[in-house]
Amino acid sequence: MAKAGRPDQPNGSDRFNEERATYVVKGSQPDLDAGVRAIREVQATLKPKPGVYRMLDARGDVLYVGKARALKNRVANYTQVDRLPLRLKRMVAQTRAMTIVTTNSEAEALLLEAQLIKRYRPPYNVLLRDDKSFPFILLRADHDFPRITKHRGARRAKGNYYGPFASAGSVNTTINALQKLFLLRSCTDSFFARRDRPCLLYQIKRCSAPCVGRIDAAGYAELVGEAKDFLGGKSSAVQRKIEAQMADAAARLDFETAAMLRDRLRAATFIQGSQAINAEGLGNADIFALAEKGGHVGIQAFFIRGGQNWGHRAFFPGHTEGLSPEEVLTSFLAQFYEEVPPPRTILIDRALPEADLLAEALREGAGGKVEVSVPQRGDRRRLIDQARRNAVEALERRLAESGTKARLNRELAEFLELPEPPQRIEVYDNSHIQGAQALGAMIVAGPDGFVKGQYRKWNIRQAQTNDDFGMMREVFQRRFARAQDEDPDRDGGMWPDLVLIDGGKGQMSAARDTLEEMGIEDVPLIAIAKGPHHGRDGREVFHFPDGREKMLPVNSPLLFHLQRLRDEVHRFAIGAHRDKRSRAITASPLDEIPGIGPARKRALLLHFGTASKVRAAALEDLQRAPGVSAAVAQAVYDFYHPGG
Repeated sequence: MAKAGRPDQPNGSDRFNEERATYVVKGSQPDLDAGVRAIREVQATLKPKPGVYRMLDARGDVLYVGKARALKNRVANYTQVDRLPLRLKRMVAQTRAMTIVTTNSEAEALLLEAQLIKRYRPPYNVLLRDDKSFPFILLRADHDFPRITKHRGARRAKGNYYGPFASAGSVNTTINALQKLFLLRSCTDSFFARRDRPCLLYQIKRCSAPCVGRIDAAGYAELVGEAKDFLGGKSSAVQRKIEAQMADAAARLDFETAAMLRDRLRAATFIQGSQAINAEGLGNADIFALAEKGGHVGIQAFFIRGGQNWGHRAFFPGHTEGLSPEEVLTSFLAQFYEEVPPPRTILIDRALPEADLLAEALREGAGGKVEVSVPQRGDRRRLIDQARRNAVEALERRLAESGTKARLNRELAEFLELPEPPQRIEVYDNSHIQGAQALGAMIVAGPDGFVKGQYRKWNIRQAQTNDDFGMMREVFQRRFARAQDEDPDRDGGMWPDLVLIDGGKGQMSAARDTLEEMGIEDVPLIAIAKGPHHGRDGREVFHFPDGREKMLPVNSPLLFHLQRLRDEVHRFAIGAHRDKRSRAITASPLDEIPGIGPARKRALLLHFGTASKVRAAALEDLQRAPGVSAAVAQAVYDFYHPGG
């Protein structure tokens, strides 16, 4: 079965037949009868084929994405309003149009449904609230001496990927241990090519220094092979091999080699001993258990690869009201594996009505048959029970934290004189070094914590050097001009309920005046600045738009909450500024030459040494550079010698 294509394919695709069916009604207010009429108008044109449907409101925004084995029958269910729960009645009342996509099978429909839910995030679908991609370990295969590194995002680089890991911390810990175990390099190719003596990692026995010939290609390839075996589930065989080599070195009185092998063996033991659960013999598997309490749902996941536990993570899907745990778990798994490659074994804590359909849909991503099962006894059942206990504990912690955050939000509204607790808080800061590489940063906090997928940064274009107030004006003008353009009715979730500015009276005045010039006078603003003793006593001063100032006690939980928001925007702004400086440092005049990519730039720099020598080189010298064709050499020469 081929995996369903992307949801924005043009009409007439060989895979999908998409059509928009619209029923025009007067007004945009929810109207149950109007919604039923719109759905019936579409239903009359459908056939009993598998596919995906989207419910649209009067503005064309997606309300719900669903899949069906027979579209005509499934859509007809929405016209029988007496049988619908209240949640779906509200959805039908807002529906004014539908978009239909037919597929070759119900399994393809399930995959496409997950893609569309992740793309549109409809308010009536179960949503996987996780905007971070999972980290992997990448053992690259595009170099004679492959490097080991952490990887996120699309898997485009050539090599072997191992994951997913639950967090960046678990990846970093594993990579550190793997470096001690297999002595594989982690440096970039450019750093590797410039070395003329071993770096510090060689001195602390975390690299075999292939850059300066301390190990030959055959020896390094053997280490790479052992690493692949270890990560692929053959860890016991690798450990036995190292033990045998250590014993042989000791017998030959080569105590230095024996000590090195002993350290490698300890690294292997560390990786094995750091497993929180016993997954030996399980191979590649993911384990999921669901807990529910008070209308809230938590799902605990364990990631097992090669019989090793690569971490666990708790998820808290949104929009689960009125749905059964089985429906929530099915939708969650379909969305989860839309980007993460599935293992051959998926263990869950309850039977799902569509388990076979889910397994069929995931088959292509796994490269073979996928088993979705509910263990009943033995080690697998014990793993499920452990996952379930973790799910219950994670959900209880989440509810306790949510209660604390809700109380802090109520106190925040009272302290800042807001009409109601804020649901979206935006925090702003600027970062620069004497005006250089200046940028503005914004973070977003919601009822459940930081919303990192909505963080933003702006390169300062117009404000003058060291003009903090001008930078703040520019950031606010660009941020809210876009909000006015894209969400003028303020119902798309782009407008904040509170804006927190890192700064004092000057920054407050700059932000307030900018918004007033744009005709925006109803966005609550507050600025947070160090107290009269420059914060040494833990005090902060909160500046209001009308010039008033307030302070909180130094032991106030609300003060700690607001400081945490301010510290987060500091962290984000400084990190973004550091990245910008790094890019500026590594920038080269060769970047300006059209058609010169990283590989050709590297070849020119390795051959000539500096960009200035490339500029001064004759055409014949450029043509002699390894990896540079005559056409590329001519392009470089013409760029530096126009008309010559």
